[in-house]
Order: sequence, then structure tokens, then C-alpha cells
Amino acid sequence: MEDVLLPIVIVGMLFIGLPWMILHYLTRWKSGRGISQQDEMLLDDLHEMARRLDGRLNSIERIIAAEDPTWKDGRLTDLSASDDTGKISKFQR
Repeated sequence: MEDVLLPIVIVGMLFIGLPWMILHYLTRWKSGRGISQQDEMLLDDLHEMARRLDGRLNSIERIIAAEDPTWKDGRLTDLSASDDTGKISKFQR
């Protein structure tokens, strides 16, 4: 009896248990691929914050440009000093 029962259990595990386990974890993996509701809310908050900061930066740049129209040119030439290789940066005019 044991000689017949053991192969039946092994075949059942191979053809029923193993595919069920693989398909079960595949469906769980596919359903977990999307972002969660909390992650989506966090991304929305970060996007809104970045948009506000961009607006603030644009306002500051407009104010500074109104006071000194050459401020960007001076900033670019300061940043464009030659680097360690002796090459001049592309920002230098």
C-alpha cells in the first residue's frame, strides 16, 4: 500500500501543488506592482510642493533681475572657471 501511496502523493504535489503555488505568487506579485494609495498621496504632495517651490524661485529670479539685470551673467562666469583639467566650461562667454 505504501508503494502505491507515495508516488500518488508525489505526482499530486508536482502537478497540483507546485502549479498552484506558482500561480498564487504570480497573481500576488502582479497585484502588488502598482503604488499604494499612501504612495500616490505622497507623490501628489511632493508634486505640489515642487510646483510651489518652482514658483517661488521664479519670483525670486524676477525680483533679482529687476534689481540687477546682469546678475545671471556674473553667476555663470563665476561657475565657469576652469576645472582641474584646464578646460574652460561651456558656460563661460
